[in-house]
Amino acid sequence: MTTRPLGAQISHMLKDRGVDTIFGIPGVHNQEMYRGIEEAGITHVLARHEQGAGFMADGYARATGKVGVAYVISGPGLCNIMTPMGQAYSDSVPMLVISSVLDETEAKRGQLHQMKDQEGAAATVCDWSVTARTAEAAYQLIDRALAELATGVPSPKHIQVPIAQLEANAPAAPVRAEEWPCRMEAAPSQQTALIDRLKAAKRPLFIFGGGAAQGVERWYPHFQRLNAASFTTYAGRGIIPDDSPLHFGATLAQPGSEAVIETADLVVAVGTRLSEVDLWRDHLGHQAPLVRIDLDPECLTDRQNADIRILADASAHLAACLSQLDDVKDTTWSAEEVAATRAKWRAARDAERPGIVAVADALKAAVPADTMFYSDMTQFAYAAKEVYPMDRPGHWHHPYGFGTLGYALPAAIGGKIGVGDKPVIAILGDYGFQYTVQELAVAVELELTLPIIIWDNGKLGEIEDSMARAQIAPNAVIQRNPDFLKLAEAYGAAAIQPSDIAGFKAAIQTALATKGPTIIRVMSDIALTNS
Repeated sequence: MTTRPLGAQISHMLKDRGVDTIFGIPGVHNQEMYRGIEEAGITHVLARHEQGAGFMADGYARATGKVGVAYVISGPGLCNIMTPMGQAYSDSVPMLVISSVLDETEAKRGQLHQMKDQEGAAATVCDWSVTARTAEAAYQLIDRALAELATGVPSPKHIQVPIAQLEANAPAAPVRAEEWPCRMEAAPSQQTALIDRLKAAKRPLFIFGGGAAQGVERWYPHFQRLNAASFTTYAGRGIIPDDSPLHFGATLAQPGSEAVIETADLVVAVGTRLSEVDLWRDHLGHQAPLVRIDLDPECLTDRQNADIRILADASAHLAACLSQLDDVKDTTWSAEEVAATRAKWRAARDAERPGIVAVADALKAAVPADTMFYSDMTQFAYAAKEVYPMDRPGHWHHPYGFGTLGYALPAAIGGKIGVGDKPVIAILGDYGFQYTVQELAVAVELELTLPIIIWDNGKLGEIEDSMARAQIAPNAVIQRNPDFLKLAEAYGAAAIQPSDIAGFKAAIQTALATKGPTIIRVMSDIALTNS
């Protein structure tokens, strides 16, 4: 077994566990973690800010299903990545952050990058944050993190290692165990409980969240025979193809969805928290029995008060249950009823945000079917994530829970690195783009083919509207933007500002065929001024 500094051994261990990409920024306090990266055969992506590194790790994880790994320094490096950690925590994204930490903080003040409680600070935005004070502890904690991320609720972990330990020689980590833990599957008695309910239901309704996305091919053919209606959360979009005749889409936030749910005689919520950002109301609206299937015990005991609570991997449990239902089921749902309701809700969304639906339709017409999107907190995304039709899961990523600005660009970079030649598009508002604009340099540096749509209304439009609804005189919502086209040129990226919908479609298609990133500045009235 080769003896190396622990910082180098950690990279070799991660490579042995399947990690091939690490995002981060080297510094004097974590440079030992960089000693072994190239030797281990891991690709390192140099972000321009630790927040960007964290969002890249998040985007990579969402695109690939692998763990997004980031290396950061003590103190400000960790503080800077805490926003992405909070985003990953709220959206159940598998992320592992490894940082350095000062050897002593109580008896020695005034050190570089000193914090009072670095471990405790990180613990506020992730599943757990711990300190590895020996090489053996570091190896055990990394394996614990990777095992939990593979088998339980995906949620970020933070491991910090004292600088002196990173520098000290250590034996190699144990070889990865041949048998890795598997995700939990429900007991046969719980399968029977769901099957019996489904057989008796005349108007069953399913709600699918992002936790049901993996393994959908195992249960979807059986689900089609149920003739059940369905909704998805925003994170679950594409689990049920958007053109499925009994699918209401990602429209749980529509005020009328509560009335639809009230008509069901059985509601089955799969792999979803049914959180505030899914519903935008306190109660789902069900009057019928509610079945919850989830890996997270917290979801099974929340305020929705489920009648049947199944702690299990969502896809595995659905596949086991639905495969036992051989006959095509008769229900009282009709395709005409669903289509009329969806058309009404689409019109309402179009009236609420004039012009966005037309641009979303143009975007759909311009891109390949397997395009992956990363959107930011911007008005275009708020409408598009409901009306843009998805035919496959895990292809539209958004900062749903934490709701941080600046997510989309670095996350899309991480996603593009993860999926290679597959098309990826970033969608940002003019204000949010400036939170992480520096990461454009990474896309240029790596020559990533990446269309970056900037929805430009010259202001914080959503906040302005919210203030007006609250009868507050809009304040601090107008900003002076830079010339985004010249800014792109300064970074070495291509740039274009289409003047109409046809030009927008052409710009997207050109950007998808261009080596390197392309800024596409879209004025928010593009559909209205050219209609």
